[in-house]
Amino acid sequence: MVINERAEFIKELNQEVKTVVLQNRKHTQVTISNYGAMITSIKTPDRRGNFYEITLGFDSIQEYLNKEYTENCPYFGAIIGRYANRIKNGKFSIDGHEHSLNCNNGPNALHGGPNGFHTKVWKMSTFKEPKRTGVVLTLNSNDMDEGFPGNLEVKVTYTLTFDNELVIDYEATTDKTTVINLTNHTYFNLSNMNSDVKNHLLVLYADSFTPKDENDIPTGEIVSVNDSPLDFLTPRKIGDRIGDVDGKGYDHNYVINGFDGDLNLGARIVDESTGRALEFYTTEPGFQLYTGNYLDGSFKRDDIKFDENFGICLEAQKFPDSPNQKQFPSCILKPGETYRQTTVYKFGLAE
Repeated sequence: MVINERAEFIKELNQEVKTVVLQNRKHTQVTISNYGAMITSIKTPDRRGNFYEITLGFDSIQEYLNKEYTENCPYFGAIIGRYANRIKNGKFSIDGHEHSLNCNNGPNALHGGPNGFHTKVWKMSTFKEPKRTGVVLTLNSNDMDEGFPGNLEVKVTYTLTFDNELVIDYEATTDKTTVINLTNHTYFNLSNMNSDVKNHLLVLYADSFTPKDENDIPTGEIVSVNDSPLDFLTPRKIGDRIGDVDGKGYDHNYVINGFDGDLNLGARIVDESTGRALEFYTTEPGFQLYTGNYLDGSFKRDDIKFDENFGICLEAQKFPDSPNQKQFPSCILKPGETYRQTTVYKFGLAE
């Protein structure tokens, strides 16, 4: 297990930003920055043993600070908080007191607001053990940060294991009752960046979803995916019925089968051209399937443009707008409680 660390002073942030490269016995490499607590790169072998990039992002932190990126932020690889996904009208109430958030998605607050956790420089330390290596990132989010109540202490641990798993463990505590919904926003592309993800085979272990209105806010219902364009209960290509969903692709919250708070298999992706397979596990009740619908080629790495549907995100989460929909799993965190969740991305090859 290998750790390589580098640091650079970023003038725009007026502080040093660190980047760590983790590598395991299978030579899988995961690069993590303490800016946005984000994954900037993951490299794994294809069926021929050649290592290629499988995520969207940049090699330079400077590119995440460019005006074009910050104004049209796709959140490449970032930790999202305090609240992943959307909150209707940027408002919610706790104990009869209404809180107003910074809206950045039409009428809604999205992904913690314009200055959410994806824009923060986190504290970072590393650890190395015989069968795993990783980083621990911590952040103190002050009371009323982006409108959210409570001083929140957050810890995110990335662990690359001997068995080719990337484990993300989240913890948080607060001194006032608040809402919380953390996730990671990595975009995967298993094709050696030779194509978009429409030919990736996808299976989702979720037989229902939460329908949404014209502003992408859940209606409050939970509906079966059976025989709809959202049905991935058996393997099929992402692009098979992508034209039958509203918008340019998938951007939907799925409900995990048999949710019990333990780690459950949520999805499996296979790219037949490279032989790569990716399994996604979560302890959360849902996850957002997003297929990079708003990518338009403005961003690129190594002259490879990230066009529409060039990546797939599997964002473990509480349901969107849960602070306003009491029938959904609770997103409330109270003083004396600890928020915890785990996501696992397991890398391998299709049999």
